[in-house]
Amino acid sequence: MMKSLIVAHRDRARLQEILGIASRFGLGVLLKRLGLERVGSVEGEAGEDLPRRARLAIESLGPTFVKLGQILATRGDLLPREWIAELEQLHSRAPTLSFEELRAAVEEVLGEPPETAFASFDPEPLAAASMAQVHRATLHDGREVVLKIRRPGIRPRMEADLRLIAQLAAVAEAASAEARRFAPAAMMRQLAEAVLEELDFTNEGRNADRLRADFAHEPRVLVPDIHWSWSSEMLLVMDYVDGTPPRGGDILRAADIDPAAIAALGADTILDMVLINGRFHGDPHPGNLLCLPDNRIALLDLGMIGHVSPRRREEFIAFVQSLNGGDPAQLADVLAGWSAGSGVPPERVQVAAERLVARHGGGRLVLSAMVADFLPLMREEGMTMPPDLLLIFKALVTIDGVLSAIQPGFDLSEAMQRSSLRIARARLSPEHWGPILQAFVWELAKIGDDAPHLVRAAIRRLETGPTTGPPPDQLAALSMAGRWIAGAIVAGATIVAAALLLR
Repeated sequence: MMKSLIVAHRDRARLQEILGIASRFGLGVLLKRLGLERVGSVEGEAGEDLPRRARLAIESLGPTFVKLGQILATRGDLLPREWIAELEQLHSRAPTLSFEELRAAVEEVLGEPPETAFASFDPEPLAAASMAQVHRATLHDGREVVLKIRRPGIRPRMEADLRLIAQLAAVAEAASAEARRFAPAAMMRQLAEAVLEELDFTNEGRNADRLRADFAHEPRVLVPDIHWSWSSEMLLVMDYVDGTPPRGGDILRAADIDPAAIAALGADTILDMVLINGRFHGDPHPGNLLCLPDNRIALLDLGMIGHVSPRRREEFIAFVQSLNGGDPAQLADVLAGWSAGSGVPPERVQVAAERLVARHGGGRLVLSAMVADFLPLMREEGMTMPPDLLLIFKALVTIDGVLSAIQPGFDLSEAMQRSSLRIARARLSPEHWGPILQAFVWELAKIGDDAPHLVRAAIRRLETGPTTGPPPDQLAALSMAGRWIAGAIVAGATIVAAALLLR
């Protein structure tokens, strides 16, 4: 074992298990490329099936490694297409547990057996994954709910995996130039944040509450209610939703649901999340969506939520606009900002922008095809993408695939153009300008508080300073600056007033 890898006694058995699985799937050549060949004796050679073997090994290693693989699946700017295709197939598979193995933990949270806490409780699991198991129940008021129960012992195991992966990432970053391109330490922080957030089910509950508030104005989008009186870190109780997964147009039509209406609503929903609300479902695949009567959509499994800062929203809109308008100069500016710090010369960024515009600019933007070209192009030019942007692209490509499957020929770019009106309306809303106005008023208040001190300081300066004033050109500049400031204040007040009137 490598001397620089110091493993706690409690984690050594897990490390040996990891090495055994890596050896069973022949990943020795992969560990060598990452500078980890001396961590342990692992056999295996390269081959066309190496990505598949790696994916199978990751699934065998459990939920922490599956989460790492899902993060890597978004890194088309770093990994070849064959690796991305395999990693996108990762799923957290696990056998179901007898409820008796979960009973003690559930009763501790509820304070009583589920058979008495609820009007009815089904001990047979509705679904199971590597981190949790789901059971149905009925409240005493008749509402149907589901209980998402964390598997016993899963937290210490995943925390041990995080410790080991962090040490392996540090060794790889020091030993391998290829590994350094992945920024292992930064990716490890992203993994730890994602794992610890999903382990605490109260985070998923809060995500549901926030998304429900975001779509309070849209009755066609349903987010299940969370029943907090029974929920905790390891148990989440939410409304049961009975619907049809969006896996095909014929399936929806058989349920008396219009695929075209669902496609339009699904596109508007994800675009509003990304471009207006700044909070979006990170994995909107068919298993996390349900279609309901009256052409409504329910959002499920909200453990992975992406966040978009206002600056990122502006950058993403500029990215799309530069492609729609066929403007490589504007696109190069966006790409330069995204890849800042990667050391790529500006001329290479310009070449990448020109190539992307030549392939996808100035016409109908097919998002999945564009991303399939864009991320490998970034990799070829040595540019890397911020992880939050990659999650946006992944979510949009995922929903594009879902909606195209139920409505062939569906064009997400048309929905993106429709969203421009909603973006403009959101920017004129009191909700948008309220915080800005509050900050502006607060700054004015601080200036008002400081004004007496400033006036007294100015008087003292006049009494003690030279009798000669500033030159005329400086006085003119000061006067002009004052007029600009006054004009800006008036303009800001006018915009706020207009927004309130439009509202």
